Amino acid sequence: MTNREDMTLTSSGFYVSQEAPIRTDNPVPTPQATPPDVLRCAYMDLVVTDLAASRVFYVDVLGLYVTAEDDEAIYLRSTEEFIHHNLVLRKGPVAAVAAFSYRVRTPEDLDRAVAFYTELGCDVRRNPDGFTKGIGDSVRVVDPLGFPYEFFYSASHVERMSWRYDLHIPGELVRLDHFNQVTPDVPRAVRYMQDLGFRVTEDIQDDEGTVYAAWMRRKPTVHDTAMTGGDGPRMHHVCFATHEKHNILAICDKLGALRRSDAIERGPGRHGVSNAFYLYLRDPDGHRVEVYTQDYYTGDPDNPVITWDVHDNQRRDWWGNPVVPSWYTDASLVLDLDGNPQPVVARTDSSEMAVTIGADGFSYTRSGDEEMPEWKQGEYKLGHQL
Repeated sequence: MTNREDMTLTSSGFYVSQEAPIRTDNPVPTPQATPPDVLRCAYMDLVVTDLAASRVFYVDVLGLYVTAEDDEAIYLRSTEEFIHHNLVLRKGPVAAVAAFSYRVRTPEDLDRAVAFYTELGCDVRRNPDGFTKGIGDSVRVVDPLGFPYEFFYSASHVERMSWRYDLHIPGELVRLDHFNQVTPDVPRAVRYMQDLGFRVTEDIQDDEGTVYAAWMRRKPTVHDTAMTGGDGPRMHHVCFATHEKHNILAICDKLGALRRSDAIERGPGRHGVSNAFYLYLRDPDGHRVEVYTQDYYTGDPDNPVITWDVHDNQRRDWWGNPVVPSWYTDASLVLDLDGNPQPVVARTDSSEMAVTIGADGFSYTRSGDEEMPEWKQGEYKLGHQL
């Protein structure tokens, strides 16, 4: 927990401090080996059960560009991408995540990744030819949290589609922005990711010291991944950025016109955390996809960390709209390096859903209010959502 006396309350209702001193009683050991220099989240290797249905969703509806495809996999990229892909849709028996893939700064960083994770006792595998089409020498690991991570440097270049305005659609997805991972012990996850070179930009805590979520970055945006407290390891969502709010509204209109509005799980809205405009969708297998725009720059070395009170009902939606329970409970399985689903460990710390959605009068709009208005509370209590 960050001590509140070390934080500054802003006029917007959240606290700011320097690099988050989130503490854990169960840390992953810090390796002596130098970590790989991660540049950014680069692609997700996603297993789907119906490749044709997934192609309709990601290509025909969302407009991602097909780099390559065959009967077993489809390789997709967003408008601004110049490497081979940002998303692999791979046909398989169980819907899950095969890899969260990060690009590193130099080829030598792959040697560092091997040494870093070998010292941690992780399952580490290296393939000089890459694990997917279009990606060269790569290292895959099952990290200490149970997630399948990949690190690579070499990638095939393809045409960047930014200038192909004749092909753009109203809801154009321009780049992969971030992952979001579900893990039982957020402080433990934060400490490990800090050892890997990530920095905290925002978090959610309560007065008792429970940390419910943390946002962490390598590129100078709010996050490359987030650690969300819950039963895990699981994948909460993969996120693509778009340029403007109207792009997100266009996606909603398109889904409505196609009579596919049931794919919209939550939003559109604006987050308090990250300040971004958002939309959450579910693909045919139930994998969650966020479309996101207008977060902020975080690249300065003294960029302040933002801490939100878990009971501030504007943290997840700046307008105070309710969070549907499925957003807290549902997530995708992740696989080990042999393709087997990883066992899911239950969270033992307090649940964000239980202390907000399920609680009477626990959330507030203005700090100091004893409770929300009665007409508003009903939106947050389980059983009151239509």
